[in-house]
Amino acid sequence: MKKLINDPEQIIDEMLDGIVAGSPDGVRRLEDTTVLVRKDAPVEGKVALISGGGSGHEPAHAGYIGKGMLDAAVSGEVFTSPTPDQVFEAIKATDSGQGVLLVIKNYSGDVMNFDMAAELAESEDIKTAQVIVRDDIAVDDPESRRGVAGTIFVHKIAGAKAETGASLEDVQQTAQKVIDNTRTMGVALSPCIMPTSGEPGFELADDEIELGIGIHGEAGIEKRKHMTADEIATELLERLLPEMDLADSDEIAVMVNGMGATPEMELNVFNRKVQSLLAEKGVKVYDTTVGNFMTSLEMAGCSLTLLKLDDELKELLDAPSSAPAFKK
Repeated sequence: MKKLINDPEQIIDEMLDGIVAGSPDGVRRLEDTTVLVRKDAPVEGKVALISGGGSGHEPAHAGYIGKGMLDAAVSGEVFTSPTPDQVFEAIKATDSGQGVLLVIKNYSGDVMNFDMAAELAESEDIKTAQVIVRDDIAVDDPESRRGVAGTIFVHKIAGAKAETGASLEDVQQTAQKVIDNTRTMGVALSPCIMPTSGEPGFELADDEIELGIGIHGEAGIEKRKHMTADEIATELLERLLPEMDLADSDEIAVMVNGMGATPEMELNVFNRKVQSLLAEKGVKVYDTTVGNFMTSLEMAGCSLTLLKLDDELKELLDAPSSAPAFKK
């Protein structure tokens, strides 16, 4: 295993310290925690947004801290949920009295630990609300679907809504609207290697790819022989579009997300076919974003996310953000 690390047991602490060192005016770390917060938190008169989860998804989630997106991000160990007390510290550090929205990806550990943190907050009279992101269509049951790259659209749009001074209930409602209209599916060309074990999350032959992967190094739903970028784009869109319930007048936002080891050259080759297919089908694309947004360490591959927009969502998507990983 070759990785640019020191001690695998210290990788999270050293990563967080490195993020802070590279953003002296943007974020600070709460002492003795894995919590990074906006330098100006709590922001008076504004609902706070908190998200987080296991490390290994960088730039998620710390890269989305900033005006117009998150107020805090909480990191767990690699692919492991942060503990309730860490999330609670983030809640206390960001609440301005207007309440805190917790954006949770639909994994059992995240849901349980964020729920427990909300109960701790309630005991101290801090108002919280939550949304659970379920955008991964590789899972058939809508209630069991995992939260993956579509989570970034939730951060962006709910964060912009909070900056308007909207109430906690209104920010939660807008975040839920994003979740209800977002669908994602991913593919892996190679697995990632866990820093602590040095072992891959699953095995792939040189001529195989994995369809329907998650973001925690887990295998997908189906192995296929290697396909071209155009063939993969076609496959993913054929699965995503029936889930979108699009009318002729609807517009969408597209996110082509790298899983960590795929060059932007390849992501843009993939995006070329996505855009061509959408145009052929008469689907109107309002906004496209290409890059690494929700990764899985150094997994090779990508995911494709589609978000159906309305006038409110378009305005909030376009609102300015100072978050380093998703500036507008």
